[in-house]
This record gives sequence, C-alpha cells and structure tokens, in this order.
Amino acid sequence: MTDRLTAGDVAPAFSLPDADGKAVSLSDFAGQRVIVYFYPAAMTPGCTTQAVDFTAAGPDLDQAGLQVLGISPDPVRKLAQFRDAEAVSFPLLSDEDKSTLEAYAAFGEKMLYGKLIQGVIRSTFVIDVDADGNGTIAVAQYNVKATGHVAKLRRDLGV
Repeated sequence: MTDRLTAGDVAPAFSLPDADGKAVSLSDFAGQRVIVYFYPAAMTPGCTTQAVDFTAAGPDLDQAGLQVLGISPDPVRKLAQFRDAEAVSFPLLSDEDKSTLEAYAAFGEKMLYGKLIQGVIRSTFVIDVDADGNGTIAVAQYNVKATGHVAKLRRDLGV
C-alpha cells in the first residue's frame, strides 16, 4: 500500500471515466481547488448520504471556488444509475482497476464489522491545482465517517 498523503504532497494525476464514460482528469481543473473524495460503493447507505450531502453543499462549495469529484471502483453504468437516482450534481468517476485509489492510499486494509479486509478507505482530499494542471494536497483526511463528514469539511474550510 502507498504511504498516506499529507498536506504539501504532490497529488497523483488521474484520468478516469465519469458516469457518462467521458474522461475527467485532475488537470482539467487547472487553476482551481478540487475536493476529491473516495467512497466504497454507489447506492449503499453511507455512500448515498455522503453524495447527497456534497450535492446539497454544492452551491456554497462552488461559490468558495471548490469543485467536487467522487471516485469509487464502481463501473460507469452503476455510477450513472447512482447519479440519476440521487440527483448527484458533481462528477462521479470510475476507478475499476483501483489504480487511483491506490495512488491516494485510499485502498487497503481496513476494519469492517471487526474483520480486517481489503477495501476502499473512505477518504477526502482538497487539492490545489496549479495553472499547469499539477495538484498539491492541501488537506488529506482518511477513515472519514460518511455521516456528518461534509459538514465537518465545510467547517474546516470555512465554507
């Protein structure tokens, strides 16, 4: 497993398909701040809570200059169903081979109901993307809780 990222680290570049199969790259957000969050599975209770909370916070995040991207190992088709069912207002990206999840140390051993398993580690990053499309980690949070996370992140960022 990759070492966990911290503030000041280079944000690993990525290009992943969104729910419509269109490639979305970190470099597409040159000159912007991006919230990238990793979640285990679309259409599950915790992941739905988190997506709905980010959607509700969308106008305030937009006004603060923050773009949101959600990344999971789900296939594109499932992401489209999730987006449509929950009216998710930001891009959901598919990382089926888990290469981006691993680059961000958001996939690995975790405890689930008292058992050690391999899986997605619910994580959130705020990334400053420079004019050339290269990212720097501003905030790195691992093992976040789905419920209340967006509100806490907003408080932390003053949004």
